[in-house]
Amino acid sequence: MWKPNQPGSNSPSTPEPSRPTPPAPSYEAPRTAAAPGAGTAAVPTGEQATIGKSLVVKGEVTGSESLYIDGKVEGAINLPGNRVTVGRNGQVAANIVAREVVVLGKVRGNCQASDRVDIRSEGSLTGDVIAARISIEDGAFFKGGIDIRKPGGTDLKGGTAQPAATTPEPVAVEA
Repeated sequence: MWKPNQPGSNSPSTPEPSRPTPPAPSYEAPRTAAAPGAGTAAVPTGEQATIGKSLVVKGEVTGSESLYIDGKVEGAINLPGNRVTVGRNGQVAANIVAREVVVLGKVRGNCQASDRVDIRSEGSLTGDVIAARISIEDGAFFKGGIDIRKPGGTDLKGGTAQPAATTPEPVAVEA
């Protein structure tokens, strides 16, 4: 019988190499607590894709999970029910449609969020914003227009909310 405390145990001579862990996103967790039985559309935190520092994506990104971007994305990002987080190293030249957009890096393009847009202190957003809520921290860079729309799909004047223009404009990302 094998006993772990005895010398000369038959343990492997080379331990399994440690696997690198993905960088932890620095966004804060949702602050709302759902009551039991309440139907919420919150996405579990485990369902998040990551575009790493060395990746470059050109084209349209669509899907049904949240996305953390630490690399470069050029084109369009369409994740209407989910969160898009642009990390500190992220450079995005795209129009973004999501439930929530968190900007820690650079974004050039329009952002349309059904819930909120959050530009953190080290973040930069150049483009128009359509959202129910917006947060811009001290030190953040923002250049563009802001259109606050009520969550029910109507704007403040009572008209129906129109989606942002979907014609992609070519945008260059500076290194």
